[in-house]
Amino acid sequence: MNAFDLTGETALITGGGSGLGFGIAQCMAQAGAKVVLVGRREAVLKEAAAKIGRLASFVPADVTRLDRADELVNRASQGAGGSPITILVNNAGNHLKKAATQTTPEEFNAVIQTHVLASHALAAAALPDMMKRKHGSILFTASMSSLLGLPLIVAYSAAKSAYVGMMRSLAAETAPHGVRVNAIAPGWIESEMLRKALAGDEQRTAKILQRTPMNRFGDPADIGWAAVYLCSPAAKFITGVILPVDGGASATL
Repeated sequence: MNAFDLTGETALITGGGSGLGFGIAQCMAQAGAKVVLVGRREAVLKEAAAKIGRLASFVPADVTRLDRADELVNRASQGAGGSPITILVNNAGNHLKKAATQTTPEEFNAVIQTHVLASHALAAAALPDMMKRKHGSILFTASMSSLLGLPLIVAYSAAKSAYVGMMRSLAAETAPHGVRVNAIAPGWIESEMLRKALAGDEQRTAKILQRTPMNRFGDPADIGWAAVYLCSPAAKFITGVILPVDGGASATL
C-alpha cells in the first residue's frame, strides 16, 4: 500500500485555478484524487483543469455567497461524477496591504468574509457527509502571518490567524467522527503574485531570502505535496496541526 495514495478521494479546492490552489490540485491529482477547482474566473478554471487532465473538473462560484455553500458542495460532487467530497481545501483568499490606521471597516470585513466566513460555510456544508461516512479531511491554507507579526496587513493577518483557531476547534470537534482538520502555513512561494509584489524591488527580495535559511523561494508543488501528505493515510494520526512550509523562515529570527 502506498501511504500517500489519494485514489478514491475527491477534493474541492477553492482558489484552485491559480497559484497555491493550482499547485495543490496538481499534486493531489498526481496522487490519484479527483479534484474540483472552484473560483470566480471560469476561463482560468477551465484552462487549469485542462492542464491537470482527466481527474480535474471545475465549478465557477463566489465563495462569499455564504447562502450557496451547500449548493456549491453539491455541484462540486456532481462535477466529479457524483463522488462525495472527502477533502475540502479552504484556499481562496484576498489580500489587503494597508496601514492599520487607514484600513476601513468595510475593507477589513471583505477580507474576513472571503477567508473566515466562507471557509466556515463550506466546512459546515461538507462536514455532515464526511462525519456520516466517518472519513474526511479539511485543510486550511494559513500563512506566516498566522505565526508572526508582519506590518501593513492587519486584516489579512487577522483572517489567517482566525484560520488557526477555526482549524483547531474543528479538529477537536470532528476527530471522534473520523474527520481530520489541519493547516499549512506557506512562506514565500514562487508565483505570479510574488513576482508582481517583488518586481523591481531587489532590496526586498534580498531581505526575504536573507531571512529564509534555505535562501530561496518555494515552489507551489512544495505546498501541494505537503497538502497530499496531510490528507493521505500517511497522516492518519495527525489532526489540529499547522505545518509551516517556508524554508525555515518562521523558525528563525
